[in-house]
Amino acid sequence: MAEDVVKLMRNRETIRNIGIVAHIDHGKTTMTDNLLSGAGMLSEDLAGKQLFTDFDKQEQERGITIYSANVSIVYNYENKDYLINLIDTPGHVDFGADVTRAMRAVDGAVVVICAVEGVMPQTETVLRQALKERVKPILFINKVDRLIKELKISPEEMQKRFERYIKEVNELIGKYAEPEFREEWFVNVMNGSVVFGSAYKNWAISVPYMQKTKITFKDVIEFTNGNKEKELAKKAPLHRVVLESVIKHLPNPLRAQKYRIKKIWPGEEDSEIGKGMTNCDPNSKLAAIITKVIPDPHAGLVATARIFSGTLKEGEEVYLVGQHKKQRVQQVSIYRGPKRIKIDEALCGNIVGIVGIPDSFSGETICDPECIITPFEGIKHIFEPVVTKSIEPKNIKDLPKLIEFLKQVNKEDPSLEVKINEETGEYLVSGLGELHIDAKVENVLKEKGIEIRSSTPIVVYRETVESTTPKEVEGKSPNKHNKFYLIVEPLEESVYECLVSGKIQEEKLNKIKGEVIESFVKCGLPREEAKKILYVYNKNILINATKGIQYLNETFELLKQAFKDVCDEGPLAREPCSKIKVKIVDAELHEDAIHRGPAQVIPAVRTAIKEAILQSNPRILEPLQIIRIDVPEELVGEAMNEIQNRRGQVLNVETELGTAIIKAKIPVSEMFGFEGALKSATRGKGFYSLINVVFEKLPVSLQEQVISKIKKRKGLE
Repeated sequence: MAEDVVKLMRNRETIRNIGIVAHIDHGKTTMTDNLLSGAGMLSEDLAGKQLFTDFDKQEQERGITIYSANVSIVYNYENKDYLINLIDTPGHVDFGADVTRAMRAVDGAVVVICAVEGVMPQTETVLRQALKERVKPILFINKVDRLIKELKISPEEMQKRFERYIKEVNELIGKYAEPEFREEWFVNVMNGSVVFGSAYKNWAISVPYMQKTKITFKDVIEFTNGNKEKELAKKAPLHRVVLESVIKHLPNPLRAQKYRIKKIWPGEEDSEIGKGMTNCDPNSKLAAIITKVIPDPHAGLVATARIFSGTLKEGEEVYLVGQHKKQRVQQVSIYRGPKRIKIDEALCGNIVGIVGIPDSFSGETICDPECIITPFEGIKHIFEPVVTKSIEPKNIKDLPKLIEFLKQVNKEDPSLEVKINEETGEYLVSGLGELHIDAKVENVLKEKGIEIRSSTPIVVYRETVESTTPKEVEGKSPNKHNKFYLIVEPLEESVYECLVSGKIQEEKLNKIKGEVIESFVKCGLPREEAKKILYVYNKNILINATKGIQYLNETFELLKQAFKDVCDEGPLAREPCSKIKVKIVDAELHEDAIHRGPAQVIPAVRTAIKEAILQSNPRILEPLQIIRIDVPEELVGEAMNEIQNRRGQVLNVETELGTAIIKAKIPVSEMFGFEGALKSATRGKGFYSLINVVFEKLPVSLQEQVISKIKKRKGLE
C-alpha cells in the first residue's frame, strides 16, 4: 500500500486533494465511508454505517464529527490509479474553524446537502470558507431515498426541488467566488458536477453516468420503492459516481497551485520559491503549511501539512517560520483515518503527517532552513470567539498539567483563545460556542483525569464610541517633560466592514504601503488619513495626524503599544475596543531620549486615549447571533415566544411544505440553553442553525447594569 501511494505521489496529475463539507447531519461521514469502501478500505456492508472517520470516542458518543479526519485512498478509474487525499470535516458551526483549516490543505470540495432540508446556513458558511481559499466545489445531493420513501414526492416535484437547490448553490458561488472563477465553478447537472444519491443506501447517480449506463430516474424510484436498494447500489455505486465527478471536475495540484498560491502566499511570485510553489515543483526548496496538529500518545505531536513545493524526507531538518527555529523530522506518513503509514519521503502537492516538530501549530509555515520563506497568509476563521469560560483546577497540584494542556489546545485549534487573567489568576478559554469549549476542553480534561471548576459561560462585549472627542485631550508623561494631544472618532462603518470581511488583509497591515493605502481609500477612509496610518489593531486604527514634530518617529513603537493596551482593555469595563479611530494631532517631546522612554510615553498616551474615549459618548457593543429556526408551521408561535423572551428580533418568516423558516437575531448573552428550550417548546421538532455573528450597540437602558456585572466579575468593583 505505502509503495503504491509513494509511486502515485510522484505523478501530480493523478492527485486530488479534497474536503467533504456540509451542514451538520447532511451525511458527510456516511458518504466518506462509501468512498473508502470503493477503495477497498471498508467492506460494502459496513459502508455508511461504520462512520470510519469518526474515530474519536466523543464523536461516537455525540454522533457528530468534532475533528477533521484525513484519509489517503488509491482509486482506479478508467484503468488509471488516482491518489485521493481526503479530509472529512465537521458540520457543527462550533467546529467551523476545523473546516477553515482543512480548506487551506485541499484544492477541491464535495459540498453535501440533504435532499429534504436543502441549502442550510452552514452550507453557506462552508462554501464561503472554501471559496475564500480558492477551493473549487462540486455538489452531492444526499438522502434522495427519503424524498421518494418518506415524502413520496413525484418525479416532477423532485426535479423542481433539485433545480432550486442547484440554483441556490450557484447563487452562493456567484456571491462568494472571485469574478475570474465564477462562471467556471458553477455546478452543472449536465456535466456531472452535480451528483444525486443516498450515502446510507450506498448509491448515487449523475447525468453522465445515466447516459453511460442507461439507468433512469424512473428506475431509481422503482428500486427504492421496491426495497431493492442493494441492487441499485450494485448498478450505481456511490463511490464510482462521486469519485468520477471528483476526478473530472476537481483540479490536481499542478493546476490548482497556479491560482491558489497568489491568494494564500504574500511573498514574491517571481522568486525561486514562488515559482517552485506555483509550478508544484518537487525539485524546488521545501515550502509547506501545517493545517492541523494532534497529540498522539505514542508519537508525541503529529502535524498535518500540505506541501506546496519541494520534497519532505524523514530525518531532515526543517525551519518553523513562526517559531524561528529548526526541528528534525522524525517520521513522514500518510493517513488511513486513525492509522498512519510510514513513508520515507513525501512530494509536493500532497497532504501528509509529520512527527518530530513539537513546536508547530495550526497555521505554521515550514521550509528549508537554507531558504527561509515569507510565511503563508494566516488561516482566519469567518466567526470570532464569542463565548468565554473561566476554568481552574479543583486540585492545585493539577495546575501545571492544566497550563500545559491549555497551551497545547491553542496550538491545535487557534480559534480557542486562552488568556490568563493576571489579577484574578483565572484561565479564560474563549470559543465559538458552548459546545466548542465543552468538547475540546472540558471533556478532554475529564478524560485526562484533571478535575476542573468552570464558570457559567461569559460573553465578551466590545467597547466603542459614538461621536468625536469635543476637543483635543492632553496626555502628560509622569516626568511632565512630554505632552501628547489626541482625539478619538468612530471608525467609518465601511472601513470596519472591509477589515471584518478580509477585503483588507490583516497580514498586509504590518507594512502600510501603497497597495494597502489604496485598499483603505477604496473602503471609505479619507486619503490623507490612510497615508498616515501608524497601526491597525483589532479593527481599530491609530493615525499620526501631526506635522513635523521632532523626535516623534522615535516614539512610534511606544505609541503603538499604548494604543494596543487600550484596544485590549477599554476604559468602561476593560473589554476589548472595536470600531475606534485614534488621531494624534500634536505633541511636545523632550530633546533627551532618556526622558522620553517607555515609562514616560506609554502611560501618557494610554491615559489620554482612555480619557478621549470617555468624552466621545462611549458605548458597549454586544454580540448577537443571526440564526435560522426550522419548525413545523403549527408550532411557529412557540418558537416566536422563545425568541421574544430573549430580547430577540424576528427578521423574516417563510413557509414551505408545512415547515416555517424563521430568521431571527438574538443577543449571545441570551442564547445559553436556547437549544434545549426550543426543543422542549416545540416537542423536539424545532432546531436552529447559526448564520452569522454581529456586534451591535447594547440598549442604553442595559449599559450600566452590564458594565457593573462585568466589573464585578473581574473584581474591579
